Amino acid sequence: MGLIGTKAQLAAGVADWPTHFGMLLMGTAIGGLMLFSIITAWVFGREFSDRTVKELLALPTPRYVIVTAKFILIALWVLALSLLIFAAGIGIGMAVDIPGWSPALAWSSFGKLLLIVGLLYLLMPFVAFFAGQGRGYLLPLGWAFLSMVLAQIAGVLGWGDWFPWTVPGLLTGMSGPQTGPMSLHSVLVVVLAFLVGMAAVYHWWRSADQPG
Repeated sequence: MGLIGTKAQLAAGVADWPTHFGMLLMGTAIGGLMLFSIITAWVFGREFSDRTVKELLALPTPRYVIVTAKFILIALWVLALSLLIFAAGIGIGMAVDIPGWSPALAWSSFGKLLLIVGLLYLLMPFVAFFAGQGRGYLLPLGWAFLSMVLAQIAGVLGWGDWFPWTVPGLLTGMSGPQTGPMSLHSVLVVVLAFLVGMAAVYHWWRSADQPG
């Protein structure tokens, strides 16, 4: 509803930088979850689809090092894409000469973008876990779609601040105007989801039977 409302403002002629940045943040919160999930599913699921996982696990490199390297690679991709998204958003706004620009607004929006992206990244271990469980892409992508649906439902029911996959969208005002800083418990549930997901991924790679 927040995204629809912002689009309605643009259609009604309220096309300024605050509205433009709001659209950019909402699009990142919604599309970023799916985009980053696709990247994570690819990084953790490709060896299974290519049937090269046995060769990977036969290397003299500890499995936890392999998993950590994969998460670092995902983090670099997420950061690079986030910078590209923000740069493209500013370029488009400048090209159409949107009024209301200010450096303070740009830096504030950039900081909020990085926070949203950081929260989304903390949710990626679950995608990595399902990539291992499903030994490919389908299960993690299915989980990504399901988490998006559950996030919308939790937001509508008013439990979005307790559901990790809804929390990034709360920063954009998708569930209504944000009157203050994000609640501590909302950040903690995302961190808890990250720790649970990471523990599950490392445990699976360390001890699960992995036939080729």
